[in-house]
Amino acid sequence: MILCCGEALIDFVPLEGGIGYRPFPGGSIFNIAVGLGRLQTPVGMFTKLSTDFFGQMLVDYLVENNVDTSFLLRADGPTTLAFVSLPHGENYEPQYLFYANQATDRSLEPADLPDALPAEVAALHFGSISLLLEPGASSLEALMRRESGKRILSLDPNVRPTLISDREAFRQRFESWVSLVDILRLSQADLEWLYPDAQPEDLIQQWLSSGPAICLLTRGADGAAGYTASGVRAFVPTPRVAVADTVGAGDTFLAAGLSFLHKNGLLTSRAALSGMDEAMLHACLEYSARAAAINCSRPGANPPYLHEMG
Repeated sequence: MILCCGEALIDFVPLEGGIGYRPFPGGSIFNIAVGLGRLQTPVGMFTKLSTDFFGQMLVDYLVENNVDTSFLLRADGPTTLAFVSLPHGENYEPQYLFYANQATDRSLEPADLPDALPAEVAALHFGSISLLLEPGASSLEALMRRESGKRILSLDPNVRPTLISDREAFRQRFESWVSLVDILRLSQADLEWLYPDAQPEDLIQQWLSSGPAICLLTRGADGAAGYTASGVRAFVPTPRVAVADTVGAGDTFLAAGLSFLHKNGLLTSRAALSGMDEAMLHACLEYSARAAAINCSRPGANPPYLHEMG
């Protein structure tokens, strides 16, 4: 099982014509869990959810999409809300405005962490705003540090600049996480915001020398690249589709990538990941890009089901 650890929220996506918003279950970690469930990959979610009707909507959606909810905690308090802006252009990035003060999913405390995880949890995924908003951020970081080296760890920072008041402090914290994980996924937009004057491949090679076994870099309409610690590289172009929006595209990409790695027996060890040959890495990227393209062909974060993947 892959255990997704972090936020679950409600995305309010603008209706066509810009008059009004429609609520969608969302949050990067939540989207990845749903994406894995739809691809028939054993997955669970660990977070704290509100007992309000939005919280129940999130629980019901997880169950509907084959996600194990036995790791969920429930508590009183509001659900985090995110309003999405969808600028147009070939390579645009959605913008988000978060309402998370006193929200339940950010209130995770160290005492809420499970004392031990069952053996069937082979990998854990972390990232996004759940590693920004306290006290949940420090609690999840503690879980990451505790499980590093014991299970495969995946990280996608999914940078949200509106929630980061100190870029340098976040950059230092991000680099401390990179040293703990085995799989790292970033977008070109993440890298440009974090390291505006650096060359992406230089950074990736630096990280691979001391941290992850594999790094995945998505470039929107310009394709995706993969790198392993053993020096293997691969690239795939972005499939061309009629784009509804790009909400959840990166989450879907990573969910499909994790599903591919699981189904090919590569989430067993760092050595298995870093030992991927070019053909396997290329196949992983191709599968991930196909899933992300399907997601982009429909509104909101709406990852594909297994039967849609061909």
